[in-house]
Amino acid sequence: MNAPALQRLLAPRTLALIGGAWADAALAASRVIGYSGEVWRIHPTRESSDAQRYFRSIDELPHAPDAAFVAAPNRAVPEIAAALARRGAGGFVCFAAGFSETATEEGLRLTEELLAAAAGLPFFGPNCYGFVNFFDGAALWPDQVVGQRRERGVALICQSGTLALNLLFNDRSLPIGLLLTVGNQTRLAAEDLIDLMCADERVTAIGLYLEGIRDTPRFAQAAARARRAGKPIALVKSGRTEAASRTVRTHTGALAGADAAFDAFCSQAGIARCESLATLCETLKIFHSGGPLSGRRVLAMGASGGDMAMTADAARHLALDFAPIPAPAAASLRELLSERVQISNPFDFHTHVWFDYPRQRAMFSIAQRAGFDVVAFLLDCPPSGADDSTYVRVIEEFAAALPGAGARGAVISSLPESLSAAAREKCLAAGVVPLQGQREALEALDLAGAVGEAWSRGSSVELRRAGVSAQAARTLSEPEAKQALAAFGVSVPRSRLVPVRDAADAAAALGFPVVMKAAGAALEHKSDVGGVVLNVRSTAEAAAAAQRLAALSGTLLVEEMIDDGVAEILVGVTVDPQFGQLLVLGAGGVLTELLRDSVTLLPPFTAEAIAAALGRLRVAPLLRGYRGRPAADCDALVQTALDCTRYAAANLEHLAELDLNPVIVRPRGLGAVAVDALIRLA
Repeated sequence: MNAPALQRLLAPRTLALIGGAWADAALAASRVIGYSGEVWRIHPTRESSDAQRYFRSIDELPHAPDAAFVAAPNRAVPEIAAALARRGAGGFVCFAAGFSETATEEGLRLTEELLAAAAGLPFFGPNCYGFVNFFDGAALWPDQVVGQRRERGVALICQSGTLALNLLFNDRSLPIGLLLTVGNQTRLAAEDLIDLMCADERVTAIGLYLEGIRDTPRFAQAAARARRAGKPIALVKSGRTEAASRTVRTHTGALAGADAAFDAFCSQAGIARCESLATLCETLKIFHSGGPLSGRRVLAMGASGGDMAMTADAARHLALDFAPIPAPAAASLRELLSERVQISNPFDFHTHVWFDYPRQRAMFSIAQRAGFDVVAFLLDCPPSGADDSTYVRVIEEFAAALPGAGARGAVISSLPESLSAAAREKCLAAGVVPLQGQREALEALDLAGAVGEAWSRGSSVELRRAGVSAQAARTLSEPEAKQALAAFGVSVPRSRLVPVRDAADAAAALGFPVVMKAAGAALEHKSDVGGVVLNVRSTAEAAAAAQRLAALSGTLLVEEMIDDGVAEILVGVTVDPQFGQLLVLGAGGVLTELLRDSVTLLPPFTAEAIAAALGRLRVAPLLRGYRGRPAADCDALVQTALDCTRYAAANLEHLAELDLNPVIVRPRGLGAVAVDALIRLA
């Protein structure tokens, strides 16, 4: 969809409002926002008056409308769309519901009719609220419009009309320039609108509420384009990818659900994924006020020890870095504030300088130049009607010290309502971001820092997708899987595949201790059915184990036993219906189901990204050497993961799932060995 066509729809000079009460509401919204163009009303039965003329059809209009709002019965919408296309309209909003969102035969039929009738005409919906354009003063919107005209601001794109309305009602000074709802995304989807926002210099950041992505590759391309344009994205996504045809057979598949895939996509694409609308608003305010943060080094400061203690507690699950204040800055602060003030981070500066404004400014100046990415000043102000003059003055001193500083400045109120609109606007005008609610403010700082780090790393996403159906996949036997992976460099144990009668001799030839396994291809999870015998140390034990395993398989896999492992790690590749091949790393062996400790990566797969992902696991201390144990051969583990991704890329059209669980990581310099392998090929 080309930008000029969409711009005609979003900034129309002529409007056609089609329908009754809901079209009345759209007219009221246009008046509230100060729309100055021409408005035509269309209704089949309403009588015209001196105040309002009604046309009976689109064909009666004096000209082709730039935009139309369609609030007619759903069965009439395809015919209306055809008439708009015939007249050369710019596009329309389909408020009517009862289309593909119903998942009924009738709804799907109406959707196909609508698409055919609209031809190449851009339209929002069906089943959507429309849009409000605070930049150009246009609203095709059947509800209240709250907000003001803007020269710069964020663009919000929502699949839910109600949540879009909720965001419009925010009391957080989020500067909204455009509010766009996409409904069923039948013609215009989020990725189309992101593309348009990239070309609009007035848009500072993009916020999304998504329930699903229509075209994942195009969405990824649009997100990359927004990043190149310097427009950061923050979003909330609900629900999970529908993958009813996908049969999960491996630990890897169980760990790498659709939500994990989307998380990995956001992390690598440099997108802030928020858990709530409140955090979305706060994150977008940071983005609007200067883009992503450079990183997550935070200096929190305030005149209350309680605030500082709660800040540390509230941030304990986040990756914010409350590093100590560097010695030179600490010395300067101590000299300014006396020995009575402990210099730490979070930093309680007491009330010694509360009315000493020159010393306040000097203190803030030192803090803002101490090498942190952001300095957060915690302050709750009195409610409207009370005397807030001293609080406002402190904010002014904080802002006055900021020019020329290396850090970004933020004012955080512990309670969302404890920062007045006047104080928030004063902050925004001075380049200080006002954040409301301690928890969501800290989450926003964490997300904005993570996006900044991803941008600076240059991390990216390259989707590997193929039409693989896991349901039709066949499972390779363990020896076949190991042989296939060994050809790509994966280290596997020395082994013999033998009939039951030869198992004891094979064990002796390999050298004890050994592991003995039933080798049938149908035995995907051999441990669950007693198909694995560990630590076999003699010919007699091998013979006894072979007899027990004979009940499961006539062929046995006899392998050397790796008994010097530092850690057991899961390495796998699975195929997500939307995002394609994913690499999954996690706690392996018996800990896989217990801890569910895993990270998911999308291509491109690099040694650096894999090593960083391993460091995020809860079992990472084991790899580094825990309580006197040797450090693991992490380089070999990273190489094993890379070898798996090379096998996966070479088998893109066939691979359904790959599962190495566990890879036993030996002490540094001794390698990593895949002692179990499962591959399913379509």
